[in-house]
Amino acid sequence: MRSEHAPPLSRRIVLLLAAAVFINYFDRGNLATASPMLKSELGLSNAQMGILFSAFFWSYAPLQPLAGWLAQRFDVRYVLGAGLAVWAMATALTGFAHSFTLLLALRVLLGIGESVSYPCNAKFLAQRAAVHERGRANGFIAVGQALGPTCGTLIGGLVMAQFGWRPAFIVFGVLSLAWLIPWHHATRDGATASSAAGKDAVPYGLLLRERSLWGTSLGHFCGNYAFYFMLTWLPLYLVKTQGFSLRQMAVIGAGVYAMGALSAPATGWICDRMILRGAAPNAVLKTAMNLGLCCVAASMALCAGAGAVLCVALLLTAGIFFGVQSAPLGAITQTLAGPRAAGKWMGVQNLCANMAGVLAPLITGQVVDRTGRFYFAFAIAAAVTLLGAAAYGFVIERVEPIHWNDRD
Repeated sequence: MRSEHAPPLSRRIVLLLAAAVFINYFDRGNLATASPMLKSELGLSNAQMGILFSAFFWSYAPLQPLAGWLAQRFDVRYVLGAGLAVWAMATALTGFAHSFTLLLALRVLLGIGESVSYPCNAKFLAQRAAVHERGRANGFIAVGQALGPTCGTLIGGLVMAQFGWRPAFIVFGVLSLAWLIPWHHATRDGATASSAAGKDAVPYGLLLRERSLWGTSLGHFCGNYAFYFMLTWLPLYLVKTQGFSLRQMAVIGAGVYAMGALSAPATGWICDRMILRGAAPNAVLKTAMNLGLCCVAASMALCAGAGAVLCVALLLTAGIFFGVQSAPLGAITQTLAGPRAAGKWMGVQNLCANMAGVLAPLITGQVVDRTGRFYFAFAIAAAVTLLGAAAYGFVIERVEPIHWNDRD
């Protein structure tokens, strides 16, 4: 059900939310795309690159509960707009960085700005979208999540190969700010304002006692581990281990994420159609989620010992199933939490989930430095992803709205 007295779901705003997620992932993934050039220019080790990849999440993850409170308490229009302005400036300033320390500080600033994105999305869709509309809405947002790394890797890689990484960061940061113009025009009539006062939000003390919150948090963490492993280390893996050129890496990496851009909206549409025809949201959303997680785990496991040709095929397969799991992920959280708790719930969930962004780059850097290859890095990603399927399958009892008044 849609929140009582809420206006209809605005497709224009859903598309702008998807565009913001596109910019979010485009900007956060640029460092990985630039890493072969940046690593050589600044003389950085694999361990230092792992720290830079991880630093984004030092601020992004811990600030999620605060971002969830802000999204629950204030108009999404202002919270998301301010966050995007901060992360766009951090991206542009990266082009002027000449030291490891300054790069580190700007990655932390980027995480601060981007922290508001998903709590704002969850709050808006839980309030405005009916249960049979959430698959497609989250699918479109997942397209932004997939196309961000796709275009960041392809366009970013080609631009950097032609003009260097510094001009690319400056231009991409300035262009990101342009999103604020259509966002201002689409939301100035109050289309994102909450119909419920902030005082009606579910308190964190009550929220943290929910078993399903910890199920979605663990499952999201495990699914994110493989994704962030790919997002941060795929360019170096393709160039340094498999011997692809920078241009080839850009095309392959873009292809991996493009697969998710195709499968995410298709999965969301299928889930919505099945629910609209009477299927239980619990069965539909859990099945889609676990299918995506299990197939990603299988692709990672097989990729561990694959040669150049086979690894590309497996990475493309993983990209498909990253998209399959993306559409139900948001719908599950929004259905469970409802409009009174979705922003805060996603804040806690995203805090846990993005610890994978802290750990995956660091663990991978250490493993590759110690073993000299990516075999065990892929094996770890496969095992963690399988744990995520168990969390969604068994820790979450049923995907259905929680009656917070009964809990009160």
